[in-house]
Amino acid sequence: MTENGVPDGPIAHGFPHLATVRASITALFRRLSADGIRAYGTSITPADAAFDASDDLHLGAQRVAAATVRALRLPDARMVVSFRAMEEAATVELTSGPEYSVEVNDRFRTHRRDLAAALSHEVAHVLLHRLDLRFPGTAENEILTDTAAAYLGAGWLLLDAYREDALTHQRFGYLTPEEFGYVLAKRAALFGEDPATWFTSPQAYEAYVRGRALAERDHRRAPLAAAGPLARRRYAKARRTGARAGDGSGYRFEPDGSGPGLRVSFPCPVCAQRLRVAVRGRLRARCGLCRTVLDCLT
Repeated sequence: MTENGVPDGPIAHGFPHLATVRASITALFRRLSADGIRAYGTSITPADAAFDASDDLHLGAQRVAAATVRALRLPDARMVVSFRAMEEAATVELTSGPEYSVEVNDRFRTHRRDLAAALSHEVAHVLLHRLDLRFPGTAENEILTDTAAAYLGAGWLLLDAYREDALTHQRFGYLTPEEFGYVLAKRAALFGEDPATWFTSPQAYEAYVRGRALAERDHRRAPLAAAGPLARRRYAKARRTGARAGDGSGYRFEPDGSGPGLRVSFPCPVCAQRLRVAVRGRLRARCGLCRTVLDCLT
């Protein structure tokens, strides 16, 4: 049984799970391949996720579930949605399929705008189950599930369900709002889409902007040529001393086994796979996992 929690009380912010989020993106590329990831180029649309008071409760829920299944490219999976009183937002029983039973919280009988968000997490569980992709710990596996939902085109709904004001404290999933924003920005950069216009929650949009800022900084870290002057100076100093990066850039220097020079390893800004290249000035490096070509100044 899997869960998608809707915690009460204060909502965590920032990037406490960033290492696991990045590891999740790497794991998705390794399991699906670069071509497989690029097959998820179309996100679920606001129209597909819409579920309002004019819809028949059960037919509308089935329609939204089917749209989520299509977005995550599980055309032979069928979701049977039922409602009951429960603490969690939703649960799914993971079986061999093709039919999966999803139970959702009774609150969605009336709070319908967020049903698609709850379903996106559960359908992502089904996808990962079919891919036989999981992390060892429960918490890490839930972060992987949220990351998969967001990176593959359905999880923007989870961020849009985030609302925080004097009267309301609501978020779905296990990532912070900013971490959802980070993953969505990574997806947006890969596919050239802009999810900002889809958000109905002002707080969700603000969290997306904060996450996008961090995602953009990934492309400006040394030894990438787009790094700023301060990052370049830190990199040059570390190169002279052989030290590791102290600014979160993640680069490391090591002897070049084929000669007297150095190699530098650093995370790919797209898939977070570590790359190793010779330290020899300006060069272009191609990530073997996501196939991104990177302009570097080593």
